[in-house]
Amino acid sequence: MQSCEISSDSTDDPLSRALHRRRQPRIVVIGAGLAGLAATKTLLESGFTNVTVLEASDHIGGRVQSVQHGKTTLELGATWIHGANGNPIYHLAQDNGLLEHTTEEERSVGRISLYAKNGVAHYQTNNGKRIPKDLVEEFSDLYNEVYELTQEFFQNGKPVGAESQNSVGIFTRDVLRKKIMLDPYESESTKKLKLSMLQQYLKVESCESSSPNMDEVSLSEFGEWTEIPGAHHVIPGGFIKVVEILAQEIPSRVLCLCKPVRRIHWNCSSHNAEEFGDQVDHNQDQRPSPPPVCVECEDGERLLADHVILTASLGVLKKAHKTLFSPGLPQDKTQAIQKLGISTTDKIFLEFAEPFWSPECNSIQFVWEDEAQLESQAYPEELWYRKICSFDVLYPPERYGHMLSGWICGEEALHMEACDDETVAEICTELLRQFTGKQDIPKPRRILRSSWGSNAYIRGSYSFTRVGSSGRDVEKLAEPLPYIKNTKAPPLQVLFAGEATHRKYYSTTHGALLSGQREAKRLSELYQHSFGAATTNTNN
Repeated sequence: MQSCEISSDSTDDPLSRALHRRRQPRIVVIGAGLAGLAATKTLLESGFTNVTVLEASDHIGGRVQSVQHGKTTLELGATWIHGANGNPIYHLAQDNGLLEHTTEEERSVGRISLYAKNGVAHYQTNNGKRIPKDLVEEFSDLYNEVYELTQEFFQNGKPVGAESQNSVGIFTRDVLRKKIMLDPYESESTKKLKLSMLQQYLKVESCESSSPNMDEVSLSEFGEWTEIPGAHHVIPGGFIKVVEILAQEIPSRVLCLCKPVRRIHWNCSSHNAEEFGDQVDHNQDQRPSPPPVCVECEDGERLLADHVILTASLGVLKKAHKTLFSPGLPQDKTQAIQKLGISTTDKIFLEFAEPFWSPECNSIQFVWEDEAQLESQAYPEELWYRKICSFDVLYPPERYGHMLSGWICGEEALHMEACDDETVAEICTELLRQFTGKQDIPKPRRILRSSWGSNAYIRGSYSFTRVGSSGRDVEKLAEPLPYIKNTKAPPLQVLFAGEATHRKYYSTTHGALLSGQREAKRLSELYQHSFGAATTNTNN
């Protein structure tokens, strides 16, 4: 298969005119998620025409997966636009009318996003009792104080004490336990209840961070993740609409679906190129050397390229980096892949014929009273359900019906994925009965759930800075190959994009989009520089 040739009407800028005068560089983009589509769109707009996108699955979107459910859309993947001011995803959605039907309730300004900002979270214990609202608010204020402390280590350069083991989870547990236990005015039963709530809050935090548990999240780096100001927004028509907007000007012949990649051969010689079956024209005036990269697909097809933009998830890189690249990756890039973290956060949607929750309830939070002194939130396989932290109520009911969305993360999410729908529905129903004290709750009439951990082309939800890693590892992961110091080799052969490569906005859709644009701009700058130098030399 040859790279798909397309025409471009954008010839007004110097780069476009230069590209049309010379042989177009062959560019292969691997992955048609937000990063890959953003890179492709930017390349085409810059005048590059010899671009091919290889997507392993049978659809575009990557970790955006909107599923039509009756008259509404459920998000198995990306759900919220996190922040508005300067967020490219927000502006793209706003400019294209995707937020016209977003209700005021769905514009949440809270740090932990629910499906609606109004209403009250019901904190229920495994004994079927609801924790009083004033006690929840009291603990929440205390927790948020400690959360702010976790941000200071990076933001203010505060040294990390050895007792915390540089772990967000260990630090948070230790500080909160001391504050709770040293309170002379609290009863022992209230102290125990607050300690149990602490475990539930850490489970929620783990789902937000997509970490197995907060003990694995780096305390010294936790504050580097940057929140964009403004509300979080839900897109009523589905996040996939953002994907479709990015893809709408990409000709269909450029997108090659069901095309998984087996290996990326880089730093190829002329001998390699001929071996891979490309017709090398040694008499070309403009480019006497063959392209330095060969992308080998699982179906045996091979594409030669001058540049490859790889947008594979960190989970895929962890699993396959040893076999995906030939020659292998430099040691420092391999170490970055190994040190950075990614885990699985899954959703479990349950649809009921009628609501069993009260109208003001926006979520049901599971607090296990027997976990007050728990040191590790890693459960044996048969107790995977203990990692479900909550069920959110989807609002408005006029759109979603009577729907709950449960959250689970870590290895326990993988155990959930391995169960069948009937088993998961039964377990979730029993949990809801146990925690609400309502034994007459019927089984849901429908269940839908994600499976990001067992998806061979994704292998996790999104990245986090694990203990022992830092923003420098993110930058090393994003650094193109070959490194600049190797000046003899053709530049920018393999470029890396995806949310895990954005130092400030990792784990987000806007981080993914911006990373794709970043790598496309690297190539634009490369050819602007080379063409500009050639023009200068000609004029002299």
